[in-house]
Amino acid sequence: MRFSGLGLLACLTVTGAALADPSGPVSLSGIGRPATPQTLALWDIDVRADGQGLPAGHGSVRQGEALFGARCAACHGAQGEGASADRLAGGQGSLATSKPVRTVGSFWPHATTLFDYIRRAMPYDAPQSLSADETYALSAYVLHLNGILPEGAELDAASLPKVRMPNRDGFTTDSRPDVPARSGQAPLTGITAPR
Repeated sequence: MRFSGLGLLACLTVTGAALADPSGPVSLSGIGRPATPQTLALWDIDVRADGQGLPAGHGSVRQGEALFGARCAACHGAQGEGASADRLAGGQGSLATSKPVRTVGSFWPHATTLFDYIRRAMPYDAPQSLSADETYALSAYVLHLNGILPEGAELDAASLPKVRMPNRDGFTTDSRPDVPARSGQAPLTGITAPR
């Protein structure tokens, strides 16, 4: 297919006019719309290590156990031992061995990361379909499977950031001057042998 000179001229004219307009995003023939605060709020669901971004809600280990059996066990195994998807439990003390087992309990430095990941990406067949209460409950149950929370534990926005993960101190800080620090601390990178 050949592109005619007239067609090329029309494309360049439209593109040039769109790029020359500093008033806003490029819009050709009315395609797209400006992002509203309400639209952005739907995407603003990340949770930081310090708990910033956690929603209201709560969930218990017991509630999480039932939900895990219904929504997660088919892929992650009945006890988080892994099946078609990654293993979630176990592996503590294995990181410095020749066969490290990286699970939520052995590798992850922050419990809030678990909530964030479940909230955004799980279950695999219906991501972002879980309520905040269900996500707290699943987080509590996975932490219980790893021996981090007792059976009667409950989690919410105040208690989740206080959970101390076993490998919290197993990461090193990134001291490069071009890597911005968060909350007065250098970002965590890599791992060292568990202490």
